[in-house]
Amino acid sequence: MLPAGQDNGAHRVACFVSPHGFGHASRLSAVADAVHQLKPGCRFDIFTSVPAWFFRNSMAAPFTYHSADTDLGLVQQTPFRADLNQTIRKLNELLPFDPYQLSYLSYLVRRYACELILCDISPLGLAVGRQTGVPTLLIENFTWDWIYEGYLSESADLGKHIRYLKRIFSSADYHVQAEPVCLPLPSDLTVRPIWRKYRSPPLTIRQRLGVPEKAPMVLVTTGGVPDNHDFLDTLLQLAETWFVLPGAGPEMETRSNLILLPRNSSLFHPDLVNASDAVIGKVGYSTLAEVYGAGVPFGHVSGSDSRESSKLTDFVNKEMTGLAIGEAEFYNGDWTEKLQSLLAKTRQQPREINGADQVAEFVCRLLTAPKRDSIFSDGPAAVENHPDQ
Repeated sequence: MLPAGQDNGAHRVACFVSPHGFGHASRLSAVADAVHQLKPGCRFDIFTSVPAWFFRNSMAAPFTYHSADTDLGLVQQTPFRADLNQTIRKLNELLPFDPYQLSYLSYLVRRYACELILCDISPLGLAVGRQTGVPTLLIENFTWDWIYEGYLSESADLGKHIRYLKRIFSSADYHVQAEPVCLPLPSDLTVRPIWRKYRSPPLTIRQRLGVPEKAPMVLVTTGGVPDNHDFLDTLLQLAETWFVLPGAGPEMETRSNLILLPRNSSLFHPDLVNASDAVIGKVGYSTLAEVYGAGVPFGHVSGSDSRESSKLTDFVNKEMTGLAIGEAEFYNGDWTEKLQSLLAKTRQQPREINGADQVAEFVCRLLTAPKRDSIFSDGPAAVENHPDQ
């Protein structure tokens, strides 16, 4: 028997996750695991079109996966450039949200007795919260209306979507901003960068990869957005340095000093970051946060048309170790001329404060607050997925 007033952690939380890249799914996974550490009985219902395998690889917390188109974000031409015309076409199809979809998702949230809806940064979850009365928590370092405002000079058609989304994002019951914050706003909490915690020591990861313990190891990543790697021949010439490229092939393959990994790799991506001597990649949120947490030097490539990239780059310049790489340099392989300078930079101490723990404490306070009346109804069961299955 638990002492009076003590919570056994048996809660259910709905999570609506943007499928734009893997950054939002990474951040949500980190928060869910941190909540689960504090409340081992907590279970998560994840609504997204991010593949279920990503959460099985990323989370120890138990979850149920629901395939749903929760968000669009931007249609990407490359990891660094958006296709604005395709983005507008897709937004016209998605917004305003389909009332039938809202009703069905609201039914699921009620049926599974979810006590809280976490949104990173899917506005659909906030709309479901309005319909169900379940409290909503928005976690963001930007919202889509702010991103789309950066493209208004190219297309006034975005105006109606910006107004619609701004109303929805402002409806969140609770609001957490995660550094680096693009547009600071009044919120319930501002936290340090959020990253998935490392699992295996660097030496173990190097042994699994076949990389010598003392050899320089460089991770080259485009943050979950598939891309061509036309510079592989250039890397082969740097025989003393090992390069690890996630998402560069259908299966794990070693070519001399190159290690090509599939997107769905058995190697935990944050562990690859932590085992590296430098990271080269897109300055997206999850990559930045994982590099920041490990203290690894960062050769960062900015998206030339992205409002977020300039804010993230400012954070890297102020609080991290690294150097800038141009988009053209990245694609033609000229960044290798800067590699020795990057590898010579001193690795920073691992960070003590992970924003995931700060958010988890806030979430747990919400879950132990007096509950609203729940609405239950019967319906078809969802497919249960657990990281260990």
